[in-house]
Amino acid sequence: MMLQGTRFALAALFVGMYTWRDIKATSFRSLRAGLVLGLLLGGGFALQTIGLVETTASKAGFLTGTMVVFTPLFQLVIEKRVPSYGNLLGVAIVAIGLYLFTSPQGGSFTTGDMLVLGCAVVFALYIVYLDVFTKQRFDREIVFYQFLVTSALGFAASPFIDDHVPVFTMNAMIGLLYLAFFASAVAIFIQSRYQRESTPTKAAIIFSLEPVFAAAIAWMFLAEVMNTIELAGASIMFVGLLVSELLAARTRGNG
Repeated sequence: MMLQGTRFALAALFVGMYTWRDIKATSFRSLRAGLVLGLLLGGGFALQTIGLVETTASKAGFLTGTMVVFTPLFQLVIEKRVPSYGNLLGVAIVAIGLYLFTSPQGGSFTTGDMLVLGCAVVFALYIVYLDVFTKQRFDREIVFYQFLVTSALGFAASPFIDDHVPVFTMNAMIGLLYLAFFASAVAIFIQSRYQRESTPTKAAIIFSLEPVFAAAIAWMFLAEVMNTIELAGASIMFVGLLVSELLAARTRGNG
């Protein structure tokens, strides 16, 4: 949790330097949006981090990816928007591919599994509420506020969760800066800015491909090789993404 706190504190610093004029002229709407999104983002990361201690990486990967199933449900309940047929079909295909790709082992449903499943629910809520708060307009300072809240949650939980004091070696610092700048400040800022031009369900489908891209990068730089089932799962997930996009485009064309 100390990692979460430090990572997002640095991310807030990076984004704050870019959006300080917006922060000076902020509104109650932006503060409220940043608080809600920060609680969801921070809560999701916290549940995932704690849950990973008591479950396997493969099960955690699959359970986190189930946000692709929860997102259209929350989109329907919260925004009263019915996802398109193509989106729903894409969700089903991606879920099948995700199961094959992560190959979660059987066994009892542990406390760690429950926490990671909770993480998926929270991340699905985050995607939908990001759409709610940015659909009409995007206030850049929202990203700064949600990073502050996410960082505060990490630091607050650290004394109760972490069982050792982290050692900041040179490699650890490089990794921390990468997480703070590229994986947080840049990636989440871009998501916050451009998700409004998509839909929550389509965004969740794209996010579910994260383990596939991670495996591809590991193959390129670490010479890690996927087995046949993993390749099949990755291929099915890409098919799901294509089905979602192509059917949506066809619907727009017919309209």
